[in-house]
Amino acid sequence: MTDHIVQAADIIKTGGLVAVPTETVYGLAADGLNAQAVERIYEVKGRPAVKPLSLMAPGKEALDLYGRDVPRGAVVLADRFWPGPLTIVVKADQKIPSIVLAGGDTVGLRCPDSEKTLELLRLCGRPLAAPSANPSGAASPKTADEVLAYFDGAIEAVIDGGPCTLGTESTIVDLTQTPYRILRQGALAAGEIRRALADSVYLVGITGGTGTGKTTALSSAEANGMLAIDADAVYHDLCETCAPMLAEIEERFPGAVEDGVLRRKKLGRAVFSDAEALTDLNAITYKYVVDAIDKLLADHAAAGGAYAAIDAINLIGTPLQKRLGALVGVTAPEGDRVARLIAREGVSEDYARLRIRAQKPDGYFETNCDHILRNDGSREDFRLACDELFKKLMEENAHG
Repeated sequence: MTDHIVQAADIIKTGGLVAVPTETVYGLAADGLNAQAVERIYEVKGRPAVKPLSLMAPGKEALDLYGRDVPRGAVVLADRFWPGPLTIVVKADQKIPSIVLAGGDTVGLRCPDSEKTLELLRLCGRPLAAPSANPSGAASPKTADEVLAYFDGAIEAVIDGGPCTLGTESTIVDLTQTPYRILRQGALAAGEIRRALADSVYLVGITGGTGTGKTTALSSAEANGMLAIDADAVYHDLCETCAPMLAEIEERFPGAVEDGVLRRKKLGRAVFSDAEALTDLNAITYKYVVDAIDKLLADHAAAGGAYAAIDAINLIGTPLQKRLGALVGVTAPEGDRVARLIAREGVSEDYARLRIRAQKPDGYFETNCDHILRNDGSREDFRLACDELFKKLMEENAHG
């Protein structure tokens, strides 16, 4: 057992094995770029050769050094959670020995939250292959004494870092595919990973009354490289697929769901003349809609996306507004809106005007939005104005 990190680094550099502390469990470390040293890990542990090894590194620079085609989401997660109990799987650089990858082409990278092990990594100047320091099938060790009980005399040294603070293996997330996958649920919760990815996306809100041109604005955002999210489409999809949401609606509004199908007209009669009932319905559906949006944003970030736009009538004053990088209001003359409603939905002019006048006036959006797109000219002029605004927002908020 040793506290001499320089001595431990010399052992690693000459192909030896050193057990190292982390915040999760103790690891059995060797030079991750030395195939013979890595082979010893497999021999000492009795680890099947078909199981790849992850590599420890002292910081996020490991993503560029030992990965290739690294998605932006990997950098986001490293920024948020390293050092910490998260292993990020990316495409492997060619310098990594095949034995580490078990014949595959991906590698898990991890930055442990242990100052002694981080110092060792810095002194070695090499990544460490370091699976848990136990014989395959045995319990993972949480103290140096437990490591010695397994491997005393079989390895060169153990760095005593005291008891592991977490005692559970790192969470492993695979970012080589979309949507990303949690390969092993460990100390870091999956929800924290998803929220970090979702929060990293610069999100633009698009709002305004019916018939103003929000769909055209969203289409422009998408054409300029943003993920396009139609909140109404998300909600309608949930009404078809989300059993937990339908169960909550049925519990609050008995008879609104029959044989797993939402009866929209029946639900409408129950809520549109009752403000309290409508508030209850919105409270039920809002959390499911936001959760679905978060998933879309997280998958987008994991695949390298940095920007998204969401089209929703009700954004102002909601918790979602606080997450927006910018809120864009779309307005248009009443006559134009009426004509669009008639053409799109086949309603009467009187009905179209009643519907429009029941919604918020232009002044409401002008007061509460960061930017206003006025749709009072040709379709081409409006599209150009949309393109100009979204390009400007993306340039001003470019992610490195």
